[in-house]
Amino acid sequence: MASKRIVLKFGSGILTRKDAPEPDPVQLRKLVEAVALLKRAGHSVVVVSSGAVASGLKPLDFKQRPSDVTTLQALAAVGQTHLMHAYESLLRDHGLHVAQLLVTHEDFENADRAPRVKAVLDRLMEFTQVVPVINENDSVAIEELRYGDNDKLSSRVARFWGADVLILLTSAPGLLRDMKKPEEGPIPVVADVDEVIHHAEEEKSALGTGGMISKLRAVQDAVHGGVECIIASGRHAEQIPLLIEGQGICTRFPASHS
Repeated sequence: MASKRIVLKFGSGILTRKDAPEPDPVQLRKLVEAVALLKRAGHSVVVVSSGAVASGLKPLDFKQRPSDVTTLQALAAVGQTHLMHAYESLLRDHGLHVAQLLVTHEDFENADRAPRVKAVLDRLMEFTQVVPVINENDSVAIEELRYGDNDKLSSRVARFWGADVLILLTSAPGLLRDMKKPEEGPIPVVADVDEVIHHAEEEKSALGTGGMISKLRAVQDAVHGGVECIIASGRHAEQIPLLIEGQGICTRFPASHS
């Protein structure tokens, strides 16, 4: 199988415990193991990871996530170091190392900064033992703290890097056929994301809160940029390598080449 450029987006919903607002070490280990398998298969992998705020709660003795932005930024500043330490510790077991990249959306838009970010990312990818983990710099930027949980950022990274596929890992198994009948499972393939996102925005209740809409907007941006997208459950990290092979339970969005 030909090697691919893969962006994996880990949302906070799959990085934290279901019963407490703190990181889930078992879950993170499974996700890292999937990354290691992809690397072993010869693929290039970039991770866009949330979880900095959640990682800062326990060290600062917070029992729940606060609402004010300044405190969230402080939590992110502390939590980011804990999060990167966790990634480094787990990746090291597979002979890999983490490379932290903290960015803001302006880094992709500024004419001076964008080429530098691209150059650094390309250089990092030349080191096969390195896995870049990208997060929004929440200590200075507030957009991710309010919207999208890094969905938009993962799409920007995928387009910017020229990825072959973007996998958005969430708590859902994909875009469900019917939210009221989850047992029917996800729609396997969505040929036209524009039609689906219009329906989602018209009837938000059909897709729960804005969480899935945020992902569909990210998909819309990525597929129009030539990047295939997949929405799948991050709670079943063992199937991530299968997703790259065209298998697994998920919703696929073919890239638009028009």
